[in-house]
Amino acid sequence: MKISIFTSMTNPEERMDPWKEALECYNDFADEVIVVGKDWDYDFSWEKIGNVFQEGFDKCTGDWVIRMDLDYFFHQDNISNLRDTLIKHSDQPAISFPKHQIFTPERYNLKSKICIAFNKKLHPNIKLNGGGDLCQPTIDSIEINPSDVPEANIPIWNYDTFFRTKEIISEDRVRFARAWNRYFQNWEKGKDNPDEAFEAWFKMIKKRYKKHKNILEINEHPKYIIEKINNLKPEQFGYNAFGLKQKYFRKD
Repeated sequence: MKISIFTSMTNPEERMDPWKEALECYNDFADEVIVVGKDWDYDFSWEKIGNVFQEGFDKCTGDWVIRMDLDYFFHQDNISNLRDTLIKHSDQPAISFPKHQIFTPERYNLKSKICIAFNKKLHPNIKLNGGGDLCQPTIDSIEINPSDVPEANIPIWNYDTFFRTKEIISEDRVRFARAWNRYFQNWEKGKDNPDEAFEAWFKMIKKRYKKHKNILEINEHPKYIIEKINNLKPEQFGYNAFGLKQKYFRKD
């Protein structure tokens, strides 16, 4: 059985993405790693996301294809477990994974289940064009719901905007808000200037961070990312969630 992982990246150094660490992780887990999205325009429309994901899926040659955002990691202890899980469910169209959302190094929240492993051998015509965000997996125009497929007992470690500064987050949020507006003609994803886009995002973060009750030690993180965590600087979000750590979790 051949496992492919694809991810997308655009200017990862400028956006302070953990791209080197992510690729090291993916190469440990997969037989093939495909990178797409390098020519992503700054001013894009929202449907571009699903198009880029589809390009990644189509370029993969594995029996199973896993879509990983550049801030998604597997833990090294799950290398054999992942392969065994995919073999066990070779009759299924997809597999879902629990997502551990991490804003600061010492805690996380089990945010959701995400469907990111696709059985390309069984269903080569899977499309990544479904859901409200136009990039969820579908078969014959029917979305594959995470609750309708087996769930792997393997968490996705999601570091989100962990390593970014306020300036980079602000620019990123307004870029994606504008992309959403170009397609959907509303500002549901934020505002039309960097400061207001950041404030809309930070308001959401405040609500989510309060739910981060599960405790972590630094050495429990995937090995690929530990050094980068240890080198966090005060201006990066993951250092203390821009002051929210002291506000909500004073004892940490």
